[in-house]
Amino acid sequence: METRRTLLVDAFTEEPLSGNAAGVVPDAEGLTADRMRAIARELHASETAFLTDSEEADRRIRYFTPETEVDLCGHATIASHALLHEEGVVDAGTHTLATNVGVLEIDVEADGTVWMTQAPPELHAVDAEYGEVADALGVEERALTTVADDLPLAWSSTGLAFLVVPVARLDDLGNATPDAAAVEALCESVDATGVYAFTFETLDPDAALHGRMFAPLAGVPEDPVTGTASGAVGAYLREYDAFDDLPAEMAFEQGHFVQRPGRALVRARGEIRVGGRAVTALDGTLSIPDPEEDDVIEA
Repeated sequence: METRRTLLVDAFTEEPLSGNAAGVVPDAEGLTADRMRAIARELHASETAFLTDSEEADRRIRYFTPETEVDLCGHATIASHALLHEEGVVDAGTHTLATNVGVLEIDVEADGTVWMTQAPPELHAVDAEYGEVADALGVEERALTTVADDLPLAWSSTGLAFLVVPVARLDDLGNATPDAAAVEALCESVDATGVYAFTFETLDPDAALHGRMFAPLAGVPEDPVTGTASGAVGAYLREYDAFDDLPAEMAFEQGHFVQRPGRALVRARGEIRVGGRAVTALDGTLSIPDPEEDDVIEA
């Protein structure tokens, strides 16, 4: 039986036990996909990142939810590189990362802020019934139709696809009671990983918007702070001229309604980039049974 160092790193925050917790396995060489999936189930973070060597980039990364592998995860990328920087493995500067969606550039600033360049954006308006979307999210239909003339329902991706749903007020968003089965069906119908609902009403006056993200298809009923979705929403705001003058940098609030407040930074004037800080909350080892042994992992 072997052991591997595993951590829980809270991303998009500077305070432990807030933001979005990511599992991180900094040395995943030799682990099979089944072993990675088992570790992700044991850590039970929304995503766990597994780092290995790469011939095409500085390092390779794979992401697993407790249920399945996903192609891209913003908060686990931020968490991984914040950890590597804190431990002196990477210096401030630009680093390359091989993912399932291609090689991405990761910039680490001297203060530990990590920026992730997203894939080129793809997006289009979605012809969905507002009543169906409102029912799936557990909000009143007027909370969506009030803003529909200016901002449509849209599918947006900068590496991972989301259904972007503008909502009129923060009260509407905060009181949402999603129906997981209906959200799954909605995501399947538009080929999206999850639904990101947002409003321009915020708790912090410096924030650009407040968001909530639901992805039951990926085993994540609600994600505290979602980097990939933040990139997709940044592209959406630019595409649909949500601001008279798109800010050079935007802060997206998320996680407050699941008691994990955090904020993702987004730059969307050129390449879509998502950034944030991270802090280690738990550092330890997992015992991993050999393949012929029982499929059990012990903390």
